Amino acid sequence: MPTIVVDVMPKAELLDPQGKAVSGALTRLGVAGFSDVRIGKRFELTVDRADEATLETARRIADEILSNSVIEDVVNIEVVE
Repeated sequence: MPTIVVDVMPKAELLDPQGKAVSGALTRLGVAGFSDVRIGKRFELTVDRADEATLETARRIADEILSNSVIEDVVNIEVVE
């Protein structure tokens, strides 16, 4: 069965406290080479078929239910077979 993957991230202009905490932990652990960390959400929706109508429904669900449009952006929707 195909799976529709939806990735949601905090808006770029907003602070990401979880990302800042991880970034600070990497610095404290001596891990170099990472200038910024942002933490988002990934949703996997298993569907019977991944036709255009199902993808459109997934886009609507992503915008209306899976993300908070005030503070988050839906950055990717893709089908994984």
